[in-house]
Amino acid sequence: MLRDDDLLERIESDWRSAPLEPRRRAMLVYVEKLTRSPGAVTQADVEALREVGFGDRDVLEIAEVTAYYAYVNRIASGLGVELEP
Repeated sequence: MLRDDDLLERIESDWRSAPLEPRRRAMLVYVEKLTRSPGAVTQADVEALREVGFGDRDVLEIAEVTAYYAYVNRIASGLGVELEP
């Protein structure tokens, strides 16, 4: 959980320039790649997560949450669901 509003704003604005610990940065690199070009994800990307301390279950959960978020957004977009203000 993130309890630093300033850091949260910096992450939302541009996570690449936010002062993140290596573990969080590695996770976001992986998530961005999985989101933008899933076919390009390789075992090396998974290994990069392991190198900063993520276990197999962690990697699975990161991939599942990323995939679920993409799925839900595509369903909502495909159905023309409008966001509430």
